[in-house]
Amino acid sequence: MTQIENARKGIVTAEVAAAAAAEGLAPEFVMKGVAEGTIAITRNRVHKGIAPLAVGKGTRTKINANIGTSQGNSDIETELAKLRAAVSLGADAVMDLSTGGPIKEIRRRLMEVSTVAVGTVPIYQAAVEAAVGKGSIIEMTADDLFGVIEEQAAEGVDFATVHCGITFESIGRLKAEGRILDVVSRGGALTVEWMVYHGKENPLYEQFDRLLVIAKKYDMVLSLGDGLRPGCLADATDRAQLTELITLGELTDRAWDAGVQVIIEGPGHVPLNQVETNIKIQKELCKGAPFYVLGPLVTDIAPGYDHITSAIGGALAGMAGADFLCYVTPSEHLRLPNIEDVKDGVIASRIAAHAADIAKGVPGAIEKDIQMAKARKALDWDAQIALSVNPERARALHTPGVGDGSDACTMCGEFCAIKHVQDYFKKD
Repeated sequence: MTQIENARKGIVTAEVAAAAAAEGLAPEFVMKGVAEGTIAITRNRVHKGIAPLAVGKGTRTKINANIGTSQGNSDIETELAKLRAAVSLGADAVMDLSTGGPIKEIRRRLMEVSTVAVGTVPIYQAAVEAAVGKGSIIEMTADDLFGVIEEQAAEGVDFATVHCGITFESIGRLKAEGRILDVVSRGGALTVEWMVYHGKENPLYEQFDRLLVIAKKYDMVLSLGDGLRPGCLADATDRAQLTELITLGELTDRAWDAGVQVIIEGPGHVPLNQVETNIKIQKELCKGAPFYVLGPLVTDIAPGYDHITSAIGGALAGMAGADFLCYVTPSEHLRLPNIEDVKDGVIASRIAAHAADIAKGVPGAIEKDIQMAKARKALDWDAQIALSVNPERARALHTPGVGDGSDACTMCGEFCAIKHVQDYFKKD
């Protein structure tokens, strides 16, 4: 049986127990969430080398780091270094988005090395194989796509992004309403191109039951992708986006009925004042299913700093109920991220997720902040650095003060507010 089937029978599986212990939650709480679909356990039944991860209501806000090659950058060792960097800095999951080089070998190496959940977007491999083997991406068949999904599931992929909500209805609404940026999702664009060229409905929608059979066999979580997500603020929360989301809500019901866990993917570029609205709409239409958002980015004008724009949106989204934040790196919209970009993206998303957890009262979330405040009061620099989100960077930046303020930093030196007040209170 799958996790959701066991949970409905009141069975606390080893995976649920382990995930609950990692969260500091009662196993029964996590089991109930899995049974209701508000929590997903992201571990493929054949992927034994990782701890099961609980994503959803009442759990800590999780973060994902995207890695993977492109046609111009396909060095496996570089991607493995990115993986290690992301995990060492606190990423809860990684997604392999490779489209260049030996895609299968890259994924298998990442799967071997990763100690966290691994996700993929199967249509990338299917499209590349069609381009190489048949001369064009549009020569990909439905059987090709489902074959790749089965292959990746059998290898142990924990969650797969599948753009099942793109239909002729949603494409029609997109064209009728008009957008500045039509489709910015790579998987979404491949799906739309295939559908329009062949004049056929999306096979992932039309043959959704076939997809459910594969996912159930391996207890692989389906991450229902937002192929029509907005690519700029002006396109946010439009009819195409919401039509796709309505469809994903309907498919969520079908997946749960079949004993398959799902996560819903969301935007994207969203103005700050629409972030909470987007979360509430998703939670309502998809009956509380875990929500996985890219950022969201709250302005379009910050290339080179999009890890900051996404952290702003991510904190607000998490506070409003988003469960899983996909990081955005400084190089978003500019290039394939390097290792330093990956590090910056993970840290920015971790800060956003932690701030969200404090705001929504996740048990234990604020404890480190209280410990940090006490360490600052004691001018205990070693403790402050150890408690920081990135101790290596904190230690590199810290510079002791001078003169009477030698146990302070160079910001205030001998005029350290904490030291002066403490000295005053000691005299009192």
